Amino acid sequence: MLTLYSTQASGNSYKVRMLLAKLGLPFRLTEVDILSGEHRTPEFLAKNADGRVPLLELSGGATLAESNAILFYLADGTPLLPAAPLARAETLRWMFFEQNNHEPGIGQARFWLQQVRGGRELRTHDIDRWMEEGYGALKVMERHLQGRAFFVGERLSIADIALYAHTHVAHEGEFDLSPFAAVQAWLQRVEREPDHVQIDWRPLEQAA
Repeated sequence: MLTLYSTQASGNSYKVRMLLAKLGLPFRLTEVDILSGEHRTPEFLAKNADGRVPLLELSGGATLAESNAILFYLADGTPLLPAAPLARAETLRWMFFEQNNHEPGIGQARFWLQQVRGGRELRTHDIDRWMEEGYGALKVMERHLQGRAFFVGERLSIADIALYAHTHVAHEGEFDLSPFAAVQAWLQRVEREPDHVQIDWRPLEQAA
């Protein structure tokens, strides 16, 4: 069985849980408390030298890190990753955009301002940059989504899953989504897709 090392509140971890739920793949969930340093223990670093979550452990013991690499691996051969070369490359394009342009602003602002006690005081000098980068990414998304249902083609893909994870909780990083009508409509479309799960979702056997 697959094992996912995950932090429940993490947008990057949520991406993988969302995809596993959509694909109906059984998996064991292991919570890693990054605020108490569980991702820096010798045991975890032996599995992922970079010390980050999420981390997917395959049934044979091999491990795969980086949320979007995990999405790509799990979605290969499914409708959530297009087979046509150009659409496949476009999917990767938006996943690279998510990690390089989107998450560094929106994801980091949410983490430090919402989840870390005293984070605002610790990272005051970064807040303006997060806002500039985050709103810049939202403007790109808004322009792209005007007249489109999803990021690649006319159906949900892992590009949407990657971008949805941090965008739907952007308000927790003090971003105002009200000026972004196309982004808001896209969020609602993603949420109406079959087998959608919320960020607090866990597999049934571990939900208690």
